Amino acid sequence: MIDFVLSALAALLSVLLSWPYWRDYEYWAESPTMWWIYIIIGYLLAIYVFYAFLGSLRTLFQHDEQARQQENAGGSK
Repeated sequence: MIDFVLSALAALLSVLLSWPYWRDYEYWAESPTMWWIYIIIGYLLAIYVFYAFLGSLRTLFQHDEQARQQENAGGSK
């Protein structure tokens, strides 16, 4: 659950950083409807990407911990 919350917050921050206000509305879409569709789809994709990244990061740390445990068990014999 914590991964999902962190992913949602990171995605929200990403959307806010990409808001056209920061670029003087240079990239503002012609249609407000299309702009909202772009924001919603981008937000959902960002949640997925951040969630997948956090899952991969957790797996990486678990493998590292297992390798250290094996080294310690082999070195103490």
